[in-house]
Amino acid sequence: MAVVSKTLVVIPTYNERLALPVTLAGLFENQPDVDVLVVDDGSPDGTGDWVDEQARTDPRLHVLHRSEKSGLGMAYIAGFEWALERDYDIICEFDADGSHRPLDLGQLLAVAQAGHADLVIGSRWVRGGAIVDWPRSRFFLSRGANIYVNAVMGLGVKDATAGFRAYSRQVLEGLDLSGVQSQGYCFQIDMTYRTVEAGFRVAEVPIVFVERELGESKMSGSIISEAFTKVAGWGLTRRRRQARGVIERLAARSSASRGR
Repeated sequence: MAVVSKTLVVIPTYNERLALPVTLAGLFENQPDVDVLVVDDGSPDGTGDWVDEQARTDPRLHVLHRSEKSGLGMAYIAGFEWALERDYDIICEFDADGSHRPLDLGQLLAVAQAGHADLVIGSRWVRGGAIVDWPRSRFFLSRGANIYVNAVMGLGVKDATAGFRAYSRQVLEGLDLSGVQSQGYCFQIDMTYRTVEAGFRVAEVPIVFVERELGESKMSGSIISEAFTKVAGWGLTRRRRQARGVIERLAARSSASRGR
């Protein structure tokens, strides 16, 4: 018998009034038992107010209002902390703009609920994953970013920049969320790095990523620059730690051999 876990889907928003109703309808149609927390950064278009109205008649829907736009990473951290204050077993990341298909959420939850992984990533870059309607520039940016992350950091994750995820409660409780200051692409890499370094299990399942039809992309040059610079630093730290571990193991073997 499958284990039923209490699941929260965290959706950060800033001016997603047009896209969000479609996203929520799809989520509740495909996963009627999940709860949703919309973390709204004071959207001028009234996104947060609209969620407030819907939440009055739907106990599955919640909203966390933040006074200003302070980035994707901080919005997710606020959502994670909200979830940890309550009894949620699985906490998911999900985009408001239609890029993530509600149909695919079931695949992530099946792996997470079965206990096969502590972090399940909806991956565009594993066998079976796909991207629909992306311009060539975005395609190469995402692919190149993940190749760079793996080359520099060696995390063994094909889509470390993915924003479609399911975390177990144990992961988020075990990480120092207060120390996470990254945004955008970099936030996802940062969380992947921390999860792997803490010894948690990561699994990737294929998803279909669809280019947004409503609203505007939040991607910017500063987000790309932040990711490039921080990944270089993390990679250097991780490689040094790995080298130190190899040296210590070799020294221990040598010492044991001399003692025979």
